[in-house]
Amino acid sequence: MQVIASPSKIKPKRKSTQKRAFDAQAFLDSAGVSRKIVDYRRSEKIFAQGDPATSVMYIQNGGVRLSVVNEVGKEAVVAILGPGDFFGEGCLAGQEIRMGTATAIAATALLVIEKNEMMHVLHAEHALSDRFMSYVLSRNIRIEEDLIDQPF
Repeated sequence: MQVIASPSKIKPKRKSTQKRAFDAQAFLDSAGVSRKIVDYRRSEKIFAQGDPATSVMYIQNGGVRLSVVNEVGKEAVVAILGPGDFFGEGCLAGQEIRMGTATAIAATALLVIEKNEMMHVLHAEHALSDRFMSYVLSRNIRIEEDLIDQPF
């Protein structure tokens, strides 16, 4: 016996409006992005303030401390980053030298993406571009809030 639903009980298929989280790691692993994975030991410098800014890094595991040193030699920690975080993105905005120092705070694996390749991928892949822009803006807000909380 075949049961046929009445037309009023058949629900039309709807296009899902729920956004799925973008998995940057899966994208970077599968999209053929020109990349290099580099491992760092605890306390090893990734780059120093004043080095050429030529790439963007994505933390696969471990952690990174971003710090700056002023003219009189006083160091300030700007951010502590972990897996899933990007850093070094200043090169995408025309920054020619690193404005701070990045140091591994634990054994750390980084995906290093050259500036030109990252620019190409951001223009070609809108999902990555959206996630990256959201990430950069929210991190900047977090850093500003932390700086405001510090007594001058």
